[in-house]
Amino acid sequence: MGKSVQKITDNVSLIASKDTWIEGLAIQQLTKTSELDGMKKVAGMPDLHPGRGYPIGAAFFTTGKIYPALVGNDIGCGMSLWQTSMKLNKVNLDKLAKKFAHIETPLDESWQDFVQARKQEKDINTNKFDRAFGTIGGGNHFAEFQAIDQVYNVDAINELGIDNRSLQLLVHSGSRGLGQSILVEHVTKFNHDGLSEVETAFIDYMNQHDETLRWAELNRELIALRFLEAVRAKGSCVLDVNHNLVSKKVISGCEGWLHRKGATPSDKGYVMIPGSRGDYSYLVKPLRPNEIDGNENTDISLYSLAHGAGRKWKRGDCHDRLSHKYKKEDLYRTELGSRVVCGNKELLYDEAPQEYKKCETVIADMVDAGLIEVVARLRPILTFKTNGDCSS
Repeated sequence: MGKSVQKITDNVSLIASKDTWIEGLAIQQLTKTSELDGMKKVAGMPDLHPGRGYPIGAAFFTTGKIYPALVGNDIGCGMSLWQTSMKLNKVNLDKLAKKFAHIETPLDESWQDFVQARKQEKDINTNKFDRAFGTIGGGNHFAEFQAIDQVYNVDAINELGIDNRSLQLLVHSGSRGLGQSILVEHVTKFNHDGLSEVETAFIDYMNQHDETLRWAELNRELIALRFLEAVRAKGSCVLDVNHNLVSKKVISGCEGWLHRKGATPSDKGYVMIPGSRGDYSYLVKPLRPNEIDGNENTDISLYSLAHGAGRKWKRGDCHDRLSHKYKKEDLYRTELGSRVVCGNKELLYDEAPQEYKKCETVIADMVDAGLIEVVARLRPILTFKTNGDCSS
């Protein structure tokens, strides 16, 4: 089974070695969710950390019903990787950091025809949150220009059409206020209760959920295109994978519903596992069971992987933990030589690299469990969070 696969209970697994630090509360939340009606299996990833009642970095498999609260408010949050035409040897960090002054305002009229055409193509009918299209949002969302630092599988890089002489753009965002509105509507009507497959509310939620996934995917596309426009570069999408969603799945011969909350699907092809803004990110290839003799860990992990490095500390505690050691100005540059654009002081501290585990340990746990092959390591060049209030 590998030292990085732990059985917590009969139906709760943890993909992490005993050396990987995971907060006790997160494991308590993981175990608690396994007691929900209809819950068959629960799996925690190596980036597992506590959430508001439910853990983040986990997958949950149910039969007969779904739990929208397990997916959370940011339905369709995910990662999008774009190959850009910007040559790495032409990058001037000082000039690059100044190009995003208007990147957070609503899209102007010049975008409207394109947005409407893409909405029609993706069967998106809601208009209520169109003003948020092309915006990143807060929290741990970001847009980051990266450089290929190490290549471990040249064939995979060539298959994906990645040019390691050019910058890559990684976008992490979701459904903004749309997903939030859907969760609030559900909780108002049903509290945190699940929805049975036979209920009309189940069908209504899934229809909203599926449209919101498409909305989030389009949002990441628009974010990427805005950043490319800002730096006067071209680009193409290499991959786009959601990590907050619920979908139909057969696991161990049983048909049910797989909820992922901060868990990257391992059945959608290549995926990105980002580190903090001061750490490496990794492009990985998920391994199918038949690619490793006797490997059953894809079932145990519920066909899911970590979605990032995983937090060590709660937001809100970070400023007190770090401010005596790091001034605000210290956090605009990282140990890897990259630059950070973040005008919000609270967010600057809350998302500091020190708040996160080393992504290398998260990757190592998944490699040991036989879940992934590492294709490439990427180094941050410039991370954009928000222009925010630069006077704070």
